[in-house]
Amino acid sequence: MSNFTKIEAHTHIGGGSHLPILMKLLNITDGPVLELGMGLFSTPFLHWACFDSHRTLLSCETRSKFNDFWNFTDKRELCNDYSYHEFNFVEDWDALDLSRHWSVVLVDHAPGPRRKEEIKRLAHNADYIVVHDTDDKNDWHYKYSEVYPLFKYRYDTICYPQTTVLSNTKDLSNLCEL
Repeated sequence: MSNFTKIEAHTHIGGGSHLPILMKLLNITDGPVLELGMGLFSTPFLHWACFDSHRTLLSCETRSKFNDFWNFTDKRELCNDYSYHEFNFVEDWDALDLSRHWSVVLVDHAPGPRRKEEIKRLAHNADYIVVHDTDDKNDWHYKYSEVYPLFKYRYDTICYPQTTVLSNTKDLSNLCEL
């Protein structure tokens, strides 16, 4: 029953391969954004993409190096208003409340095998779930193939490492045309 689009060509753009699809989705949505796993590419982009409209952004991280890097005490170095962007250091992913509705979710957190659990938890309360590192050759580690059947729609990007968008509410067959 899945409406599945896959493009076989690959272009290697490195660790930020999820940015083009995130840019697209943030331009066509306006609800809250959840970032599971902070990094050098997604966190600054999402911060500034949500800044002007004060769009709710929750960034969650388990690795102290990224949490400490982004959640610095004097945020005025970056900007004066952080009222819309919350940072959450996660000690236990099971304890993280994901029950609210999210417009866009980025799944790119550690430990990698844990990602499928958050995808399952978000399957019915997110419009778009953006999942990084979804190349078939990585399935032995992430086991994304176990969660794909939970979704009505799936879209794979052409960049390497591959990013996949999952949704149960939004038809992704024309995502590049939206």
